[in-house]
Amino acid sequence: MHPLLERAMTTTRRQFFSRAATGVGIGTAALASLLNQPLSTAAESASAEGADGGLPGMPHFAPRAKRVIYLCQSGGPSQFETFDYKPELAKLFDQDVPKSVFGSQRLTGMTSGQARFAVTPSYYKFKQHGESGTWVSELLPRLAEIIDELCLIKSVHTEAINHDPAITFFQTGSQQPGRPSFGAWVNYGLGSENQNLPAFVVMNSMGTGRPVGQPLYARLWGSGFLPSSYQGVQFRSVGDPVMYLSNPPGLDETGRRELLDGLAQINQLQQAQFGDPEIATRIASFEMAYRMQTSVPELIDVSGETKQTLEMYGDDVAKPGTYARNCLLARRLAERGVRFIQLYHRGWDQHGDLVPQISRQCHDVDQPTAALIKDLKQRGMLEDTLIIWGGEFGRTVYSQGTLTKDNYGRDHHPRCFTMFLAGGGSKGGYSHGATDDFSYNITEAPLHVHDLNATILHLLGIDHERLTYRFQGRDFRLTDVHGTVVSELIG
Repeated sequence: MHPLLERAMTTTRRQFFSRAATGVGIGTAALASLLNQPLSTAAESASAEGADGGLPGMPHFAPRAKRVIYLCQSGGPSQFETFDYKPELAKLFDQDVPKSVFGSQRLTGMTSGQARFAVTPSYYKFKQHGESGTWVSELLPRLAEIIDELCLIKSVHTEAINHDPAITFFQTGSQQPGRPSFGAWVNYGLGSENQNLPAFVVMNSMGTGRPVGQPLYARLWGSGFLPSSYQGVQFRSVGDPVMYLSNPPGLDETGRRELLDGLAQINQLQQAQFGDPEIATRIASFEMAYRMQTSVPELIDVSGETKQTLEMYGDDVAKPGTYARNCLLARRLAERGVRFIQLYHRGWDQHGDLVPQISRQCHDVDQPTAALIKDLKQRGMLEDTLIIWGGEFGRTVYSQGTLTKDNYGRDHHPRCFTMFLAGGGSKGGYSHGATDDFSYNITEAPLHVHDLNATILHLLGIDHERLTYRFQGRDFRLTDVHGTVVSELIG
């Protein structure tokens, strides 16, 4: 068999259907500008498609937000200890939750076998704040100061009752792994505003609440069946922010440039033969890494920030990898045109020992989150930067395990919980939805995960029903076949 024929027969199923669906293949289209110019200019334009990028006709209409900072609180923050004030529960301390409250709803295996389901009021005090008069826990004093910037959603609900499917649902629109993440969809639809940084950046931090947080998997910021060029790039807190960013010993910048040019020639030959979209991704990632050698060190060097700014974020801002430091870096990424910035903060899963754990966990996030919002506002960026804060579900009104006056635990509760938006066209000083006296069922304006995602896309100028990708004979979208834009959340 002729060598070329033999190699042609090694085309993968993914390559075949990609080319069949698009005529020329996604990778070929994305790489067209590279293949039609000298290699000497390849370095300047390898990421140009990503820098302008986006789909034709996107955004669909004038956006309110240009970028997103998603503050994902992994583990499920308790609405009782943060924003959903239930003063009547104090009168019911240690009484059994009425069976009428539960209805036919399922419980997790961790508490379904309990002998009792004792009503558990919050240990913490609440006060009204701002012109809106919103009730906020004493655990969040800095956020209370800017409560009129926040759009509280007290009626979020989801189907998933365990961590992995629940957070996967929020991040991808499906409880089953394999779908593109929210940031990947936005990257695919809108592209990037910066040639020297990824359009989608992810940072993780570990809270001081629960010592062991829920695991986070790269698929939460992955591209699923989209080309892998749209996946999030994770910044590390130790060593190089991005793996292999620094040149190895014995290789200088000139040598690296020559090496990349040689690899580009080989990859372009492969691309011409096979049309595999992953080859285009490979070239773009090599070139982006080369550009990031300059852009990332400048990004993470916060020595130029004023003393006032650093103090605003709190003492932890001096420690790489903390939530406070990541919030500051999020603002710096937003300034540089990064489209989607995702911060994961672990440690919110308080099944027991909630009182000391959640007080530390709230301390981690209260000041830095408020500082990020204030920092963006004073720089004139809050109006077109959408902040999202929340976890994958809430917590139960009944105690998991032993209940005492000064300590208790709470199990997972997907039926109703609280998140908030800020900036980016959201309605500040507004509380959406309501729950019953036990914060167990929604009594007003329920908001599903798909509705939230549809509304976020709308603020970015995207019709969620029109942002689709054809895969395995079906047009997929972030909101699946669901989702309604909730106009009440829009300012």
